[in-house]
Amino acid sequence: MFEATLLEKGLKLNLPSGQAYFNYFWLRDNCPSSFDPQTRERVFDLFALEQDPKAKAAIVENRRLVIDWEEDHRSYFDLSWLEQWATVGSRSDPAAVKRNLWYGNHFQQVKRFKQADLELDQNLVCDWARALLDEGITIVTEMRNSDQSLTDLAHLLGEVRSSVSGNYFDVRVHIDPVNLSFTASALEMHTDTPAEELPPGIQFLHCRANSVDGGNSLFLDGAAVAEDFRKAHPSDFDILSTTKVPFYYEHDDFDWRSRQRVIELDDQGNVSGLTFSQHMADVFDLPQEELDLYYPAFRRFGRWLLDPKYLMTFRLNAGECIVFDNRRIVHGREGYTASSGERYLRGCYVDRGELRSTYRILSKKRLY
Repeated sequence: MFEATLLEKGLKLNLPSGQAYFNYFWLRDNCPSSFDPQTRERVFDLFALEQDPKAKAAIVENRRLVIDWEEDHRSYFDLSWLEQWATVGSRSDPAAVKRNLWYGNHFQQVKRFKQADLELDQNLVCDWARALLDEGITIVTEMRNSDQSLTDLAHLLGEVRSSVSGNYFDVRVHIDPVNLSFTASALEMHTDTPAEELPPGIQFLHCRANSVDGGNSLFLDGAAVAEDFRKAHPSDFDILSTTKVPFYYEHDDFDWRSRQRVIELDDQGNVSGLTFSQHMADVFDLPQEELDLYYPAFRRFGRWLLDPKYLMTFRLNAGECIVFDNRRIVHGREGYTASSGERYLRGCYVDRGELRSTYRILSKKRLY
């Protein structure tokens, strides 16, 4: 028997899952009439109420809760909708995918997609987006050898996001480099542009040429390393996941600075990613006594990022584009001999939010 009991600040309602309590403010704020049917935005102004919302009557009929408010307004709520909020507590999110952690032997299992196939099949784009949510890394093959090819690929997930280097960047030897990636030197394990207030999310690296000696790519799952590190060194993990440290990216005509946590946690306390770059770490300005604890934790974790257990080492070939979550996947590069050939990667970024939005839309209208 579904019935509602009025209380001072809310009401109790018997539902199939049991008795649930709902606050009057929450009910009035989320009355279906509070939302514009076209834009889906809330148009009800909670602040315009003369007094706190309070029900004067509430009944259940035809599987709906009907509330008459003291302000002379009536609300209708489907019981199934209320049941969801009583049991789950949040709106269902198809993009809230559990991360599939991986290790150094994962290279053969990295999901691969052909560019032309992705451009013809939205279901395949949905699979691609899901793989990025699951594992944080994919490889797109048979890329066209043009600047437009990278743009076309990125637009399957969202708009290209501008970053420190603009909309696109060229990873090859520059005559006057402003970044170590623009040299032939080895690149230590890092995530890109930690000096930005919000570092970029999904990174694309389209290999246009790679005929040099050396230059192997290095990738690992930062979430896998950090979750293992939590078990082995819980105190160090707490320090790195709660303490912000400064990062910078500075040259003659730009000066970027931010403060970040090395280990990022999501709302459930799981590792969602890393912000890590030794070559872009600014002078740590914590009190010296705190550094007594921070530096050993930072160094210990950095050494874990070199463990072969986690590290994938491979050669990225011309025509391949590695696409990965820059705020989860840590990457680097072995040094190479610039005079031995040509190595050219063209890159760009798309926001994590764009990826999630694309996946939500495609998963809802997926064609089978």
